[in-house]
Amino acid sequence: MKRTRDNLVFLHKWFLKFPQYQQRDLFITGESYAGHYIPQLAELMVKFNKKQKIFNLKGIALGNPVLEYATDLNSRAEFFWSHGLISDSTYKLFTSACNYSRYVSEYYRDSVSPICAKVYSEVSRETSRFVDKYDVTLDVCIPSVLSQSKIIVPQQVTERVDVCVEDETVNYLNRRDVRRALHARLVGVRKWDVCSNILDYELLNIEIPTINIVGSLIKEGIRVLVYSGDQDSVIPLMGSRALVNRLATELGLKTTVPYRAWFEGQQVGGWTQVYGNVFSFATVRGASHEAPFSQPQRSLVLFRSFLKGNPLPETF
Repeated sequence: MKRTRDNLVFLHKWFLKFPQYQQRDLFITGESYAGHYIPQLAELMVKFNKKQKIFNLKGIALGNPVLEYATDLNSRAEFFWSHGLISDSTYKLFTSACNYSRYVSEYYRDSVSPICAKVYSEVSRETSRFVDKYDVTLDVCIPSVLSQSKIIVPQQVTERVDVCVEDETVNYLNRRDVRRALHARLVGVRKWDVCSNILDYELLNIEIPTINIVGSLIKEGIRVLVYSGDQDSVIPLMGSRALVNRLATELGLKTTVPYRAWFEGQQVGGWTQVYGNVFSFATVRGASHEAPFSQPQRSLVLFRSFLKGNPLPETF
């Protein structure tokens, strides 16, 4: 929450420095753990506006977000099983003997029980380290998986997605000439990395639900979109869809767009459902944990529709 307040302070001072932008529609979005810090930031904006109107916040979009610890994490078992990544017997263990939320809770507390260690070892063995859990249909970057080298040699990419792009980006941004060009100084760290252990999540905070904050934002008239790359096993669509449907029911929101396919070009881009013209759920077909990475065109259609307040295309 402290970092959320830091974000608020930054945005407040930015809008004071550039007041010409205060009247423009403001949307904030994020993915994964952003299911925590984006709703928290939006909530602080709404409270701040009641004292001093600064933020013209219109909506938030959350991609494969952590909104409710147990529901989100435990949907991983169903995803693995339905995609053929684990056996029937392991699925049974993963939903009864030790589910994923229990394993993660014990792991973060350095107290993994023997039964959870056994179950998760079996899950890991069957799913294989050569499957990208963030996109189970995407090939993995072999040098990264095997840790053969920190230097990724660019190869001719025949796939639509360069599976080694993260490794290549890290190496590129750590080049001295690139750091000089960006005026980037390494202060307190030895190198730039995607996930630094200097600035890290408060791991146990993942257990604090934020779906209730999403509900309070909807009551304030803030539009909310929850979207899911449908090939992500880390925060699978099953959990997000269940949470959205449950919250819509609790808020008394009626379905205004029944569950249906939406289109990007002449292909199905995913599926969507809208509640009360203020709360939307959508999947992005063939997309990973970070949908724009693997499905940029479909993600663009999704975001454009959200910003304009329009339903996703029903036909091509």
